Amino acid sequence: MITGPDTGPRPILYGRNTHNTIRLSNASYVVIRRLEVNGRGRDGFGVATQGPTHHITIEDNHFHGLDGDQQIVGISTTGQPTWNWTIRRNRIVGAGTGMYLGSSTGDSPFVNGLIENNLVVDTIGYCIQIKHQLPWASVPSGMPTGKTSTIIRNNVFAKSAAASSTGDSARPNLLVGDCPPSGPGSTNGFAIYGNFFHRNPTESLFQGEGNIAFYDNVMVADGAAVRVQTHNGSVRDVFIFNNTVISSGGSTAIAVSGGIAGTTQKVIGNAVFSAGAPISVSGATASSSQNVSDSFANAASYLVNPTGALGAMDLFPKTGTALKQAGSPVTTTGLDGFADWNRDFNGHLRDPAYRGAYSGEGTNPGWRLALDFKA
Repeated sequence: MITGPDTGPRPILYGRNTHNTIRLSNASYVVIRRLEVNGRGRDGFGVATQGPTHHITIEDNHFHGLDGDQQIVGISTTGQPTWNWTIRRNRIVGAGTGMYLGSSTGDSPFVNGLIENNLVVDTIGYCIQIKHQLPWASVPSGMPTGKTSTIIRNNVFAKSAAASSTGDSARPNLLVGDCPPSGPGSTNGFAIYGNFFHRNPTESLFQGEGNIAFYDNVMVADGAAVRVQTHNGSVRDVFIFNNTVISSGGSTAIAVSGGIAGTTQKVIGNAVFSAGAPISVSGATASSSQNVSDSFANAASYLVNPTGALGAMDLFPKTGTALKQAGSPVTTTGLDGFADWNRDFNGHLRDPAYRGAYSGEGTNPGWRLALDFKA
């Protein structure tokens, strides 16, 4: 374990141009916690790998000063197979890219990860990107070959107009890529839930392909919130359920397309309030049902305070709206295999009568939306 003290100032590691600040070289069973990494605007990454790494915990660290260029990354696993990583409660502010897990060539699988309770804000490019994977040319000893799911939960992902890249360099807050099309890892996927996505002036909040379960997230969008579409691989089994989305832009809020034969794409039980079209779904066996949608202008008829500034904004359902339909509970068939599928954004047991990320109405008993760690 490499750790700073439990209380008081953290040890500071300063970045430089010639080396990455923390390098994990053929490492396993390492915990890095309670450090401050100040990149100082130099070229080095915050954390980077060299050689296969597994059973790594990156926890409760503060990364900043990594914004000299969009290609500078807070936590990177580029170029190496990595598995059983836990990335938890890290504060990443102002990086070029918050986390870049995998590689653009598809030959660096990131497998069976847990990414939870992080705060990633004001990145130039992605808050997080997990790259697609080609068939594994070789499998390092110990890497899981059966079905696994990378879990991304209870994080805060936010981008600002001041920091975000534009044009061809614009990037979503979170992007996840496809699993290998055949062989080991070809049934792997993502469970993405309980996250707060706040704004992106130039791109969608989330983009994905492969096998995806996306649920119980709260999303405040300038345009598109969710885009599931082919990128480097294929769209496979996709379940988008029980999310609350508000979008002040003219784009379709939730759009799913491109599912390959033999797969299912389902959008169910969401609450969507958009200045553009609310939901568009197409694919191999695609469906959209039991959602509640209306215009962005009418969101205040359903939600406590959808247009307030953070701190005052409250997307909890008002009492007595169509977000609760006791006579028509959300159909949960096929959803009960996902982690915490029956808990809402606040972590409370869900009443299937409710549409959207919250199960309840009136006064929100849980965390108030903020650009801070989700409590």
